[in-house]
Amino acid sequence: MRLSHVRRPDPVLDLTPMIDIVFQLVLFFMVSTTFVDAPGIEIDLPKASAETVLTEKDDLNIWVTSDGALYLDEEPISLDALRSVLQQSSESAPDTLVIIKADAGVAHGRVVGVMDLAKSFGLHRLAIATEGEAGAQ
Repeated sequence: MRLSHVRRPDPVLDLTPMIDIVFQLVLFFMVSTTFVDAPGIEIDLPKASAETVLTEKDDLNIWVTSDGALYLDEEPISLDALRSVLQQSSESAPDTLVIIKADAGVAHGRVVGVMDLAKSFGLHRLAIATEGEAGAQ
């Protein structure tokens, strides 16, 4: 007796629906992700070829705009309020890094005043933010 072997076709897995779902997930995450580029404070940082400073969450970011206005972590602040914030920071964490982001057109004395204020409360870790030069490596 001869049994005939009927060849069964190989099962074919259609990948089109899976690719559609993956593509929709990628689009969803691209659209729903927020990108924080820079704060809304308009300053023109000076150019430098030095290496960048790594920032931490507890750092104090002080912006000085071209008209001399002060901002602390993107919020406008007066000089007296800045004094109290610096004093509180020096008492709670004396190793806090103070990053000064001053516009290139700010008077030198204004930046030195902010640095001196921070140092007067014992905050000696200071950094001045700059933008990298286009040709620097």
